[in-house]
Amino acid sequence: MRIFISTGEVSGDLQGALLIKALHHQAAIANLKLEIVALGGEKMAKAGAKILADTSAIGSMGVIEALPYVIPTIRAQRQAIAYLRKHPPDIVVLIDYMTPNIGIGSYLHQHFNKVPVVYYIAPQEWVWTISVERTKRIVEFTDKLLAIFPQEARYYQAKGGKVTWVGHPLIDRLQNPPKRHTAREKLGMTEEQIAIALLPASRHQELKYLLPVIFQAAKTIQTKLPTVHFWIPLSLETYRREIEAGIKRYGLQATVVSGQQQEIFAAADFAITKSGTVNLELALLNVPQVVVYRLHPITAWIARHILKGSIPFASPVNLLVMRGIVPELLQEDATADNITEAAMELLLNPERRQQTLVDYQEMRQCLGEIGVCDRAAQEILKMVY
Repeated sequence: MRIFISTGEVSGDLQGALLIKALHHQAAIANLKLEIVALGGEKMAKAGAKILADTSAIGSMGVIEALPYVIPTIRAQRQAIAYLRKHPPDIVVLIDYMTPNIGIGSYLHQHFNKVPVVYYIAPQEWVWTISVERTKRIVEFTDKLLAIFPQEARYYQAKGGKVTWVGHPLIDRLQNPPKRHTAREKLGMTEEQIAIALLPASRHQELKYLLPVIFQAAKTIQTKLPTVHFWIPLSLETYRREIEAGIKRYGLQATVVSGQQQEIFAAADFAITKSGTVNLELALLNVPQVVVYRLHPITAWIARHILKGSIPFASPVNLLVMRGIVPELLQEDATADNITEAAMELLLNPERRQQTLVDYQEMRQCLGEIGVCDRAAQEILKMVY
């Protein structure tokens, strides 16, 4: 059975890899042989996919920010379509990666309408319904939508989609997380040390807009808490040089680590982080956090005038329960002083920390039960087997 998977960015590569492992597991149970070809990244390749184009670093948030990626995105899309023409798959799975995947899905609907299309982790139209037409297109070319959030499932069902809620794949990934003392021992931390995780970037634009303000806040926190040590898990190795230069520039007591994100989170007392899937991962590991995000001023202006404040929250942690479980500091509010103030409150106020942990448990109930990736794989395979 030939499966084509299309995704992009760091998070898509991770979710794709988890799904590929589950697909191979379920195929083995059914005595099926799989050939998986994909747009994705290194994690998906390690999980067993043949990668047509590495899209893990092709991604942005915003109109202005997307401009440098237009040509690489078109190139990857054309490679995918050229492959699909020569080697029509038995089924196509689209993971997130909105604009390229809507293009691929629409092409398939026009030229290969007998090939089933599954959208797993669909665009978050349930959060920001900008274009009714875009939602209509997604529903039109998608034979089955596998939702990871309950609100996502309800939204696409209401729009006429064939939807199955499978739950969030992080539930599977974090079912056996490292213990705090084990993680600290592995990283060389003492129990007394205050450890703060810094997560400034999984997209290149975030190095420009988020890293300086997060590192400036970290510098201020370091003056207030001299024993603090910062831990920075790399999302992409190509970011190492710029991050290490920033550490030196701001004089931070910090360690950059590759490939040990779970250990860092398990060991951390707190995190200052960009908005994204990583917020859920921190919440599932009970790490209090402050979420920060900035966009190009023109993008922010466009968003405010088009969306008119219709997005209630940026972090998926808050979106899941539609209230502010974790502090969000966005655009003009994302200052070093505001980050420092919110961080010190969560670090030094036991009642505030405890309330965050209680709220995390409420959020956890919205993510489903263990077995998400296997459920998704079963849904995919049964469409053609």
